[in-house]
Amino acid sequence: MSTSEYDSLRPPDEGRRRGRRKGKGRRGGGADGSREMPMVPEAEFTSYYGRPVVKPAPWGHEVGAYLFLGGVAAGSGLLAAGAQLTGRPTLRRNARLSALVAVTLSAAALVKDLGRPERFANMLRTIKLTSPMSVGSWILAAFSTGAGVAAVAEIDRMTGERLPLGPLRPVLRAVEGPAGIEAALFAPALGVYTAVLLGDTATPTWNAAHRDLPFVFVSSASMAASGLAMVTTPVAEAGPARRLAVIGAVGDLVATKVMQRRMDPVAAEPLHHGAAGRMLTWSERLVVAGGLGTLLSGRHRGVAVASGLALMTASALTRFGVFEAGLESARDPRYTIEPQKRRLAARRAAGITDDSITTSH
Repeated sequence: MSTSEYDSLRPPDEGRRRGRRKGKGRRGGGADGSREMPMVPEAEFTSYYGRPVVKPAPWGHEVGAYLFLGGVAAGSGLLAAGAQLTGRPTLRRNARLSALVAVTLSAAALVKDLGRPERFANMLRTIKLTSPMSVGSWILAAFSTGAGVAAVAEIDRMTGERLPLGPLRPVLRAVEGPAGIEAALFAPALGVYTAVLLGDTATPTWNAAHRDLPFVFVSSASMAASGLAMVTTPVAEAGPARRLAVIGAVGDLVATKVMQRRMDPVAAEPLHHGAAGRMLTWSERLVVAGGLGTLLSGRHRGVAVASGLALMTASALTRFGVFEAGLESARDPRYTIEPQKRRLAARRAAGITDDSITTSH
């Protein structure tokens, strides 16, 4: 007799035999046979032995950090380019250094999740336009190159030109401006591609949010980067950061509400319950507090710092909350099966009965 790891999940044999003997020979549930009772119970959403229908993504919290830090880097790259073009040297320096630190930590988190550094290098051996991960790796590499060159130029100035650059110093001075602009050109793609990456999976909550999640992540990146600039830069030069912070806060609130309203209500449940629900609730509160504080922080350094920290924390909670909600939705087969049944019923109600979806059930 063969054994299986699922044997412990099967009901006892005695109970099954007793159930068969008890119901043998009956076509109905009434004692006099005058009325028929349903022989099959109502269908319930379940799966084989209650196992997940969708395999949860094998990602740890390093990927959540990667999502957040990538947004910080992208927003900082845009702020740095804006400061470069409008003559704000302090904001430019701080934003360039923030972009370099954030993208370095983001790449480190990605490599940590991959397990071995050479796996990231292997992703750059080719480019596959149909793969968000492949395209995203190239976006990250291109942004990092420009941000790195611009940040090294700032470090050289901060140290009184003491870096051992030799004859490369004039070259660095010549290319730092174009490098900063190049990083800014790749910044929007860096800020949004992680949302595309999540939405492209079969994870129920992420997939259900694929239309609006990019707008949420772009707004979140704007909040995080502008919040960091408000912390590191005096209020006299942080005007563009404050304006971007307000735009990001409003965009985050609107995009999150629209996303949740357009999602399947069952697939959206993990966004409201458990650890993910708590993180997203606190994120919304901090967005409101940070946004209002930003409007009042034009001349108050302390208010600007507190508001910036609130917006950065809100952005981190948004990324980690969405990440955790997706993992939770993959663990419970209900979040896969119920939306599928609802979509199937909607297609049949619309008269679509001859495609691969409706005819395969």
